[in-house]
Amino acid sequence: MSQPSHSSVLPQTELTRHRRLREQGSFRRADLDAILDAGFVCHLGVIVEGRPLVVPTVYGRDERVLYVHGSVASRSMAGGTPVCVTVTQVDGLVLARSVFEHGVNYRSAVIHGTVRKVTDPDEKLEGLRRLTEHATPGQWSYARQPNRKELAATTLLALSLEEASVKIRTGAPDDGDGPDADLGVWAGTLPLTATWGAPEPDPLLPPDIPVPAHIARREGTRHG
Repeated sequence: MSQPSHSSVLPQTELTRHRRLREQGSFRRADLDAILDAGFVCHLGVIVEGRPLVVPTVYGRDERVLYVHGSVASRSMAGGTPVCVTVTQVDGLVLARSVFEHGVNYRSAVIHGTVRKVTDPDEKLEGLRRLTEHATPGQWSYARQPNRKELAATTLLALSLEEASVKIRTGAPDDGDGPDADLGVWAGTLPLTATWGAPEPDPLLPPDIPVPAHIARREGTRHG
């Protein structure tokens, strides 16, 4: 039986409602999806032994779940605990006429929930496939897939995407029509973009192994 599709609007909860800069907030699921699709590194925040721990890690997703992975020995991979996952894309600096009005053009998502340790073998393999394909589309079917020993050494956590908050800031500084407009100070934005460079082969790679097409075609393309 097919599962019902998600609402196009994220639910507002006590954790996700926008308390400041509400004009930058969004509860559109499409905005959340776009931010997650633009990156591949998140920060997983969790309480370990009574202290906060924030760990950067790669992620993958489907329509309902965000997957993160790590070593079975990692203290942040316990599962069954409340966590907060953040993903941020920086699009540039906002340089105003006064330092107080400086800022950043950005897209960010904050996801709250209780992580579930994935134990079903099929879901674990599918989650790892999604994680791999999210970072490098085409790599899962190109490289050797994990064997039983490697799977046993890997923890995969699943986090529902239902409780999430999005903020987006775009555009010019906000002080163009204020008292500081007469200062004669340059103001504007300094965009930040990242592009993939040329693939660099492993020094131990035999010279007759070519760069696969799914990697080569990313050279010169924009990330994010």
